[in-house]
Amino acid sequence: MGRILIKDKQMDEERALYNLTDGEVKNCPMDGESVLKESRNIAVVDSEFSLRYPMWHVKGFVLSNSSMDDKTRAALWYSDNGKIEFCSLMGVKAVRECCNIEIKNCNINSAEFGWKCNGISLNDTEITAEYLFLDSKNISLNNVKMHGKYSFQYVEGLTIQNCNLDTKDAFWHSKNVTVKNSVVKGEYLGWFSENLTLINCKIIGTQPLCYCENLTLVNCETEDCDLSFEYSSVNADIRGAIVSVKNPKSGVVVADEIGEIISGGAVIPCNGEIKIRS
Repeated sequence: MGRILIKDKQMDEERALYNLTDGEVKNCPMDGESVLKESRNIAVVDSEFSLRYPMWHVKGFVLSNSSMDDKTRAALWYSDNGKIEFCSLMGVKAVRECCNIEIKNCNINSAEFGWKCNGISLNDTEITAEYLFLDSKNISLNNVKMHGKYSFQYVEGLTIQNCNLDTKDAFWHSKNVTVKNSVVKGEYLGWFSENLTLINCKIIGTQPLCYCENLTLVNCETEDCDLSFEYSSVNADIRGAIVSVKNPKSGVVVADEIGEIISGGAVIPCNGEIKIRS
């Protein structure tokens, strides 16, 4: 049997395309709830969504050149093995508990994006999300411009390259995270993280990288970073100046200039070395 083509039709009934299998949907306005639930091996092209729960439990899909407006709540949940490209995703909770999804060249505004996911890649995309990728695993970002607040909390297995992150309490309780060639702006970055590595990055904001285990900075620069590294086990190579360093638990912090070294008054033993590069 050939692939089913559905084109130029209004989908305004609930579950209008339920369990569509081996089909292509093209230029179809969709405003019926759960329109593509339980679909298999589908492509959706040049279509507009304005409905709740459109793509739940979908297995194998391509979504391209399409838009989901702010009424499209909880758009993709429990879906696997998909590609989303050249799309606009504007609804809250757009992606949750999904596996193996590739997202490219998209514009996303979704407050609780990517929760409890596994194997999501985000490329060449701009995203606004208050809580991004909460409690997710095996996530990658490349060339992403991101605006958020409480990003990457409890994430495990995350790589970030060539990104600009404008965030707040990012990477809290994260494990096995590597950030390369990126700007990371926030407050209280990385607290309680484990195996966080930043390479060739610019770090901006107050009280970064405290209570960390096995924290590594390679060839990084800082801006407005005061009270840094408190109670962290850290090896940090900082190029240029840092405002202040306070009570690293262990390891070595090296910078070209340190505005203030704060020691004493610690509630745990702190034996980290703080050095100004000669």
